[in-house]
Amino acid sequence: MPNTRARADGAIDSRAPENLVSENPAPETSDAEWLNSLVGLHSVKGGHYAQYRGVEQRLSRVVGALDRISRALVDTAEGPQNLVLSVARAVSEHLDAQWVVFALCDGELERTGPRHLMMSAEGTVYAFEGVASARVPSNLPDDVLNRLNDILRRQSGRLERPVVDQHHLHLPLELDGRVVGGLSAWTRPGCPVDSADLVVMRILARQAVVALLNAALLEESRHQLARAEDAYQRVSEQAAVLAARNEDLERTQRELSAAMRQRLVTEERERIARELHDSVTQSVLSAGMQIEVCRVESDPATAARLEVAGRLTRNAVEQLRSVIYALNQAPSVGGLSLGEILDELCSMHMPADLRTEVRVVGRVRDLPDDAQHAILRIAGEALFNTAVHAEATRAKVVLTYGERDVALTVDDDGTGDPGHLRRVLQAAMLGDLAGRHRGLANMTARASDLGGMLRIRRSRLGGIRIAVELPAAPARPAGSQEAKR
Repeated sequence: MPNTRARADGAIDSRAPENLVSENPAPETSDAEWLNSLVGLHSVKGGHYAQYRGVEQRLSRVVGALDRISRALVDTAEGPQNLVLSVARAVSEHLDAQWVVFALCDGELERTGPRHLMMSAEGTVYAFEGVASARVPSNLPDDVLNRLNDILRRQSGRLERPVVDQHHLHLPLELDGRVVGGLSAWTRPGCPVDSADLVVMRILARQAVVALLNAALLEESRHQLARAEDAYQRVSEQAAVLAARNEDLERTQRELSAAMRQRLVTEERERIARELHDSVTQSVLSAGMQIEVCRVESDPATAARLEVAGRLTRNAVEQLRSVIYALNQAPSVGGLSLGEILDELCSMHMPADLRTEVRVVGRVRDLPDDAQHAILRIAGEALFNTAVHAEATRAKVVLTYGERDVALTVDDDGTGDPGHLRRVLQAAMLGDLAGRHRGLANMTARASDLGGMLRIRRSRLGGIRIAVELPAAPARPAGSQEAKR
C-alpha cells in the first residue's frame, strides 16, 4: 500500500512526505497525473479500505471546490471585481487558508481591476482598490506582504512557476505565454496542501485571468466608443459650423449679386443721363438759340412761328432735365430678379412712343455674378442702340434658361441692316481709331470672355436681332472671339 498521511480534516494524503519540498517549484504534470492527483486512487484492491475512504474524502473536497468555482463563474457577469473576490474566497474556503494574496504585476492589464488584494482567514479584504474596508493590520505576516511586493514588482524569478510547500501554494497568473500576476495561499498548521489543491487553484486562477482580460477588453472598447462619440460630436459640431458658414456665404453671395445688379443699373442710368445732358440737351439748347436768332431777323409772321418753336425747345429742355433728374434719383433694384431688372432697363432706354416687352422662359435659377453682369450689360447696350439708332416702334427682350446655358435675344422692328452691323463689328474688332462703334465690340468681348457667343441676325420683327448664348457655368477662354455670323 502506498505511503499515506492523515490531514487535519481526516483526509488521507497519499503523497509521500519527501515529495513536499519547501518553496520549490512544482514539476510539470501531465493530464493523466492531474486526474490521478484529483482521484488519489493508486490501487484497485478491495482490501485497501483506508485508501478508498481517503479517495471518497478527497473527492468530496474536490466537488466542494468545483462548486465554489461554479459560483465564482456565475459572478463573472457582475464584473471582474466580484469574480476576483469569489476566487479568493474559494481558495480560502478550500484550503482553510490563513491568508490569500492575489496581485497583478505592474504594467499588466492596466485598464482592469482589482490590481491586488490580501484576504485574511476571517474573510477581511485589505489593500484592495475601491473595497478596502480596513487598514492593513500591523500583525500582517512578512511573508504575505513580501509576496505581494514581489508579485507587483516581479522581484522573484521563482514565482514564474508554481510553488508547493507543506503549508503554502503559489500559482503564477499567465496570459499569452507571459506571467501577468500571481495567486498565493498559506494554510493553517496541521492543514498541509497537496497536488489536488494546486489543481483547484490553477482552475480558479485561469478563470480570474480570463475575467480580467475580458474586463480589460471591455474597458478598451468603452474607451474607443467614447473616443468615437467624441469624434462624432466634434465632426457634428464642425458640420454645423460649416453649414452656418455656407449659409453665410450664400447670403453674402446674394447680397453681392444684388449690389452688382444695383451698381450696373446705376451706372447705366448715369450713362444715359450723361448722354442726354451732354448731347441731346445741348443740341436742343443750341437749336433754341438758333431759333431765337432767326426770330429776331424774320418778318412778323415767321417770327410768331419761330417763337412757338422756341417755346417748344425750352419745354423739351425742361423735360430732359426732369428725365435726367429721375434717372439719377431712381430707386434701388437690389431685390429685383434678372428679368425684372431687364424690364427696368427697357423703361430707362425706351422713349415713350416705343413699345417694349420682356419675357422669361424656362426654370429660373441663380446665375454666376459675371454671367448676370454680362447679360445686363449686353441688354443695356442693345436697347440703347435700338432707342437711338434703329428708328424702331417695338422692342422685345427674351431671357431663356436652358439646362446647360442661358440665352438672351433683343429684337426690334427698326431699319437696321444686320450685314452692315457685322461689317462695323469687324472693323471695330480690328481697331477703331476714332473710338466709335465700340458698343458691338464690347458686347462680343463680354460673351466671348465667358465662353459664349454673340450673333447679329435679321429679326422676325423686321429689324435687328442681337442673340447671346452663355454656358450655365461659364468658363473663361484665353482670348476673345469674333462674333459668329
